[in-house]
Amino acid sequence: MKKITYKIEFHTDWHCGSGLSAGADLDALVVKDNDKLPFVPGKTMKGLVREAVEDIMFFNKNQNEESFRKAFGFFDDKEQKERGDMFFTDAELYENERKEIIKGKLQEYLYRDLARTALDDKGIAKEHSLRKIEVVVPCTLEGQIHDVPDNMVDTIEQALKYIKRLGVNRNRGLGRCTITVTNKEGGTK
Repeated sequence: MKKITYKIEFHTDWHCGSGLSAGADLDALVVKDNDKLPFVPGKTMKGLVREAVEDIMFFNKNQNEESFRKAFGFFDDKEQKERGDMFFTDAELYENERKEIIKGKLQEYLYRDLARTALDDKGIAKEHSLRKIEVVVPCTLEGQIHDVPDNMVDTIEQALKYIKRLGVNRNRGLGRCTITVTNKEGGTK
């Protein structure tokens, strides 16, 4: 089993939703840790990587379905389920950046508001369609994947490179990113 460390470099503003709003001001807030810093939940990364691996497996018939199920887990129609072996940490700002931002109380400068409205066929704003969301400015985060089966390491690395956007409104310009593996370590258990 190996541990993969990766970095996410955001090239555009991004939004991983918390499910919360700020009343009449903002319709959607980003997820933040206890220090009010943004992060990408490990659960989100696991879902994106899983989807990318499924795409890779579709084109590469040599990939072992059993290895995939063991790594990611599964549910089926009969309510059977099994937890996967891999664990995805949250992707967070680098530790030295975190410390400096917290020390300088600079958290508010990581965020801004983005307003959008729906237009009708004449190009006029539809009534009650204004939506404002909180977004995070482009930054770089780091995350880890623990207990990656040795035979899945290359596929997981390919899957990380395959992800080009993440978060809300990916198809509307938000969340464009590059994910790079920075370290692979560990051996067979």
